[in-house]
Amino acid sequence: MNAPALRAVIADDQALVRTGFGMILAADGIEVTAEAADGAEAVDAVRRTRPDVVLMDIRMPRMDGIEATRRILGSGPDGSEGTRVIILTTYDLDHYVYAALTTGASGFLLKDVTPEHLVAAVRLVRSGDALLAPTITRRLIERFAHRQEPPRVGAHADLSGLTPRELEVLRLLATGLSNAELADRLFLSPTTVKTHVGRILSKLDLRDRVQAVVLAYESGLISPQGPLGTG
Repeated sequence: MNAPALRAVIADDQALVRTGFGMILAADGIEVTAEAADGAEAVDAVRRTRPDVVLMDIRMPRMDGIEATRRILGSGPDGSEGTRVIILTTYDLDHYVYAALTTGASGFLLKDVTPEHLVAAVRLVRSGDALLAPTITRRLIERFAHRQEPPRVGAHADLSGLTPRELEVLRLLATGLSNAELADRLFLSPTTVKTHVGRILSKLDLRDRVQAVVLAYESGLISPQGPLGTG
């Protein structure tokens, strides 16, 4: 039996962006269930069509992409369980992108992304993975963690509930290592690493690896200079 078609909503205040991304996704068999020109329309579109993934611009009129993401991924009446959000941005090192990641977005893409990368990203986050470009994401978090705003991701998370091995995995994960790289570094099987990562996310009530990286910085477990306690 064939798997159900992947369904997406595109939210951007520029019609040409919506049309272009829609054509790229449709050409690869991804159904665009709705388009939205602002955050309020995006929230309504998600509530109506229950897509797998939302491509969300940040700077939009009426309601910006950060607030729309918060409502879509929240537990309130606008929330949609299982929907993932990818942030669309013109600038990678942007405090708005950082704010969106703390609300639960699964990653971000630059608007000049290639068609192949766009499709791959949508399919990746639909599978439950985070769209984590290690070097860019780490630089982004290093720049904005511990700044003016208080921690929002896992603010009440108790890291003492993690085992020493899980803390080690979280520290290394926050440096941008993939599961395969973690397995090589820790001399573990990829399956064991995946289990550790899953337990970390569950214990800390995090959606995905992006939020785990944000939390590692905001909690002080890792600093811009490197993991604490590693020299």
